Order: sequence, then C-alpha cells, then structure tokens
Amino acid sequence: MNSERPDHDGTGSEGNRAARRRPRAALTASVAAAVLLAGGGGAYLAATASGPAGGGSASDRGTPPPLVLDSPAADSGTGGYRAEGRLPDGPDSAPVYRAAGRVTEEEVARLAEALDLAGKPVVRGASWTVGTAADGSGPVLRVAREAPGNWTFQRSVAAGDDCGQKDPVCPAEPTGAGPVGEAAAKKAAAPVLAAVGQDDAATDAGQVMGARRVVNAEPEVGDLPTHGWTTGVIVGADGTVTGGSGRLKAPVKGDTYPVLSAEQTLARVAKAPATHGDCASAVPLEGQAESCGATAATATVTGAVFGLAAQPVAGRAALVPSWLFEVRAADGRTVPYPAVDPEYLTSAQPSPRPSAERDVKVTGYTAEGTELTVRFTGGVCAKYDAEAAEESGRVTVTVTERSDPEQVCILVAKEYELTVRLKEPLGGRAVLGSDGKPVPLAKEGARLPAPTGGG
Repeated sequence: MNSERPDHDGTGSEGNRAARRRPRAALTASVAAAVLLAGGGGAYLAATASGPAGGGSASDRGTPPPLVLDSPAADSGTGGYRAEGRLPDGPDSAPVYRAAGRVTEEEVARLAEALDLAGKPVVRGASWTVGTAADGSGPVLRVAREAPGNWTFQRSVAAGDDCGQKDPVCPAEPTGAGPVGEAAAKKAAAPVLAAVGQDDAATDAGQVMGARRVVNAEPEVGDLPTHGWTTGVIVGADGTVTGGSGRLKAPVKGDTYPVLSAEQTLARVAKAPATHGDCASAVPLEGQAESCGATAATATVTGAVFGLAAQPVAGRAALVPSWLFEVRAADGRTVPYPAVDPEYLTSAQPSPRPSAERDVKVTGYTAEGTELTVRFTGGVCAKYDAEAAEESGRVTVTVTERSDPEQVCILVAKEYELTVRLKEPLGGRAVLGSDGKPVPLAKEGARLPAPTGGG
C-alpha cells in the first residue's frame, strides 16, 4: 500500500537526513547454526549465525552479529527498475526491530473489548481465544501467544450459510447493501487500531470487497514508516467491524546495522537471486524479461522512502531497515528492499517448507469437451490445485488447498474456478466431490477468476 509520508522522504526528517558516512566495521563474528521461518510467503531456511541474529550481544563489541534473512529479493514485478533523478542518501545506520516476548491476557482483553467481544480470554493450544459459539459460527478472536501475536477476528456467520459451516472465513453481509464511506469505515476501525497500539498509523480505506470496506493501516516504528506490518480491519455495510487481522505485540528494538543509500540499494536489486522460474535476477533486465514471464518494459522509480520492511530473522518476525521504492506503475505500488550493508548479511539455503493442506468443497461444475471446470470458495492467501479421477459412470474431482499456517491473512472468502482436462468428454457421467457427494451443475454466469494466492 502506498502512503504519502513527507517527513520520511529521505531528505526532510532527522532520521533520514544524510550524514557523513562512517567507515564500515569488519565482520568478525563467528557462526553457529540457526533456522529461519519466513512467515507470509517465504521459505524455511537453514543458515549460520552467532547468537540471535539481529539481537545478539555482539553489539557490545561495536560490531553487530550477522543478519540472516530469507532471500532479500524485492517484489520483482515486471521488467527492470530505473531511477528518475537522484535518490536520497538516508542515514548511516538503523536498527532492526524484532518480535519478542509473549502476548498477555490483558493485551488480548483490550483488543476484545475494542471488538465488542464478551468473555474472558482463554488459552487454547498456542493461541488466546475470545468468543465463538459451540457450532463455530462466531464471533471469535484468536491471538497467537508468541510475539508478534498474529491475530484474526471474525464476526458471526449466519447459521446455514454455506460459507461458514465448515470453515467460517467470510462474514455475512446484508443483501443488496453497499459499503460504508471511507470516513465511516476509518471511524469504526479506530478503536481496534488504538487497542493494538496503531492509533497514529497511516490508514487507507480504499479497498472494497462487495458490501465490505477494508481499512488497512501501516504503523510507524521508531519514527520510521513500515511495509508489510499491516493491520486490516473489515467494516460491514452496517458500519460494524466484521473481521480483521494483524499483529498485537509491538516489535522490540534490536541491533543497529550500517545501511546503504537508496541508489546503492537499487543497484543491488538487479543482482538479487531469482524469485520465480529460472530468472537470473529478481528484476529481469531488458532481454531477460520474456524468459522470466515478464514484459520487457522498464519500471521507473520516482522516489524512495527509508523505512522498515517485514522480514523473517532467526525464525521470528522482524522489521528490517529497507528502502521503500515508489514505482510508476498502473497499481502505484511500493517495492521494498533491505538496505543493510551486505557485509552484515549471511546467505541461507532453502529447504522444504511445511504447509497445511485440506480438501475444499466443490460447489458447482461446467463441462465443455474434455475440459471440466469446477467452482469452489477459498481464501485469498492459499494456493489451490484440482485433479479428477475418472471411473465408469462418474468423475471424482478433488480441490486441495495449501496454506502457510504462520501467514497473517485477512479472513475473506472468494469464489474461484479451476479447470482440469479429462481423458474423454464428461458425457452423462456424474461429477462427485472428494466427499463422494454429487456436485451440482453450475448456473450460467460470468467466468470466475482462478486463485492466485500464495500459501
């Protein structure tokens, strides 16, 4: 999300004002085993570092410990990046902020009160829970006990609503109602943001999902803007908060690292490892774009803001000093990239990342020739695959959802469709779901999108 922050443009604020750059200290810390969990779409990583990366006692000797990150490639987009004019120098150094500690009952109760939830927080496994009916229809607030305290909230789903019977992920909304205005949505979200310590965060209420409006908030930490530490509050057509997600525990200041200027950081973006396919760089340059599944156009960087971007560090969520590049593109997006001097970064080797899997109920199908298209309801952050098993007189179709259990994701459901190719036309054969029950023929209507979420 883009937010205009004139006090953090790399030239006007004290924290970003360029100073005479100090000589880099030599990296002398020894290394020991460490493991990373890249929440929110990264991968499990095995690497080496001395002590808790980004928070060790090595700073007492004047040299911070090595910082072990997931691949520091930016959101690559399409084409290369080119700066329009001079980019800011920024500060000489900046601290990493890390998730630390445990979420207390008082913190959970404060958030529950802001959500108008009755009841006392109770511990269920690794989470605090407030609310929820015996049939799982809600409302319910769940907060991870370990920092950063990932939380999700869902208002009640009407009994009998197919969306909420098995996995209640989409709040009910009045039929024919439209979303409230942006001002009203921000007013409704204000108590929730205050409860999580983000009442002064920059907010954007432009996102609309049917009759619901989403207020997205990006807080400031250490007087710096953040990227990826977002709180999302969903406001229904009647002006009440119907859902949301975010982090409850404020990050703690850790070690301070030398950082690069915006121009130096942008120069590193093109040299970063591939983030998809067999591309040779995170940002394909002209001539490489076609093989990377991108266009050959060069994106223009119109400005850069020094801030903090969410990254996994030593197995815990963290905010890492980064440049937030403003890119001239149709979606007006912000591209973050770590600004920490590469002398202080260690490499990491990817290893398989576990994911939660489940079968999703298929709600309808259409068939044309050997193509069988199935419809289903899913979340916005998971990945989905469909496969069909053909037998005499019937075809059994299975849609599998794969999601990251550690990822923070707004609880919103969308209807999708996926197409599988049969060995022969469906004909008069029945279509069954993975539960063995018949799948109804879908009604005629506009084609639905295929899921694109990353779990």
